[in-house]
Amino acid sequence: MFTGTQRVAITHRLLLGWLLSLFLSPAMAAPPEASLEEGLVNPGYVEKPAWFKNSFLDLREDVAEAAASGKRVMLYFYQDGCPYCERLIRNNFGQRHIVKKARQFFDVIAINMWGDREVTDMQGRMVTEKAFAANLRVQFTPTILFLDEKGGVAYRINGYYHPAKFEAAMDYVHKKLERKMSFRDYFARQRPPSASGKLHPQPFFLKPPYDLAKVMAGSPKPLLVLFEQKQCRVCDEWEKDVFRREDTLKQIKRLNVVRFDLWADTPLITPQGKKTTARAWARELKVTTAPTMIFFDGPKHEEVARVDAYLKAFHIQSVMDYVASRAYKTQPEFQRYISDRAAALEAQGVHIDLWK
Repeated sequence: MFTGTQRVAITHRLLLGWLLSLFLSPAMAAPPEASLEEGLVNPGYVEKPAWFKNSFLDLREDVAEAAASGKRVMLYFYQDGCPYCERLIRNNFGQRHIVKKARQFFDVIAINMWGDREVTDMQGRMVTEKAFAANLRVQFTPTILFLDEKGGVAYRINGYYHPAKFEAAMDYVHKKLERKMSFRDYFARQRPPSASGKLHPQPFFLKPPYDLAKVMAGSPKPLLVLFEQKQCRVCDEWEKDVFRREDTLKQIKRLNVVRFDLWADTPLITPQGKKTTARAWARELKVTTAPTMIFFDGPKHEEVARVDAYLKAFHIQSVMDYVASRAYKTQPEFQRYISDRAAALEAQGVHIDLWK
């Protein structure tokens, strides 16, 4: 148990850290991408993705292991109660294509700015996390250090970058362009599109209250549950293009479709009759990135198919057809099914372009 003095000291340190993250971050000077959103005020502890490297914090070993795998190390400095750490985890590492790129090109290691775990730095010195952060002049969170193959800092992010700029920074580092140009020049040339920052309404989405057990009991159609988030470029692409195509709408008519914000506390009743929220259900279903489509069908209202990868229009239409036709019952291999479907359409004179 803590004494009253200890509790005050701990509370003061957490509050000071949160205020530092809020007011010292350079991202605060760049609205609207860094403006506060609803629910971001002192959110407390944010669970880090399970795919982050479980490091012993010997950076010499981490850098060598990453280099041997053709990767680089990404050090993520955080603190609990940091609203922009939460935004980084949810908005940036909540997008599947960013996660794929991060896992492919980096070993991501989390460092608690105020932590007491032992870190062995590149000079072989053993220090605490907070001393390590101080030595590197980490003054606020999040701070990202991309290390090169010798443990030097290839690029540093002080504060929060919106997803498009963060992805550009990852591209800049994994391509080793820091040896050729500044990130400012690189980003000015690239200018990747940002996400819209909003969810897009569709006329075919089910309306609240979301009693999915009742929906499934009262309709012969399978149920498609779509998990999205506001900062999601692929979600924008699906909503503004793929879900508005005539061929997609033909398949959607064969399904009941509901859309949830991956991070919202929207109340709902699951297909199995359990009262919960969108956020809690996504966690239970192990949905960690957006967009994700999960299909439910059968007398027990069970999950029968899931799309948790980036797909273009024909593949999305095909998985909808795969479930709506109940082909999954007789053809367990979706890739074989989609190949047969493409061949059948080509035989009818319908040309299939998999990248449109």
